[in-house]
Amino acid sequence: MKIIIIEDEKPAARRLGRMLAELNLEAQQMLHSVEESINWFQNNEHPDLIFLDIQLSDGLSFEIFEEVEVKSAIIFTTAYDEYALKAFKLNSIDYLLKPIDEDELKIAVDKFKENQPTQTNLQVNIDDIRKLLVNPVDRKFKKRFTIKVGQHLKIIPTDEIECFYSENKATYIHTSTNRNYLIDNSLEHWQDELNPDQFFRVNRTFIVHINAIKDIVSYTNSRLQIKLNSYNESEIIVSRERVKDFKNWID
Repeated sequence: MKIIIIEDEKPAARRLGRMLAELNLEAQQMLHSVEESINWFQNNEHPDLIFLDIQLSDGLSFEIFEEVEVKSAIIFTTAYDEYALKAFKLNSIDYLLKPIDEDELKIAVDKFKENQPTQTNLQVNIDDIRKLLVNPVDRKFKKRFTIKVGQHLKIIPTDEIECFYSENKATYIHTSTNRNYLIDNSLEHWQDELNPDQFFRVNRTFIVHINAIKDIVSYTNSRLQIKLNSYNESEIIVSRERVKDFKNWID
């Protein structure tokens, strides 16, 4: 059985690999991003089984399957305990909720061996989960940030945030008043907390607010450059693999 692991957290990927080894299974390949996975699938024979994290460092793993035809069964490894579980109830593909439990891993593998899902069913699963993750009906998104400024606490509504960006391993927000504030946690963390109707992650470094976009300009290699109302400290480029989703988002 040929197995690959797609997981952006390398320690988690190695741990899953060791757990599979205890079941006498071997992960032949570990991939860590959407871009790396697309390149791998385009140049290699597809495996029998993929262990797939939903949130990768450069986007949602569903983007992989927009570029390549799925020929493998998937067991999701996810931290989405509220929305992904609803989707999995719609179909027979299994999932493992992080942190992965050894007994649940064995059950999931045994289920795959007994009932390998077809490619058609797999695509239905991906579509159902995407809908619930991107547009969850009951999801409550973050509406404000509380920032410490000296001895004071400043409340910043998300409507006043033009963009989130990472720089030198730190995360900042830039506001419509042309101010930058340091915040806790990574872009990956905040991406899941923000309303996807208002915010879009255009690349590994920036999440932008739709109302802050002043201009969109064609850029090299089929990419787009975004200009915001006040932020002008560095170029904001929509990565090539996210251009299609970005255009859908702004429609």
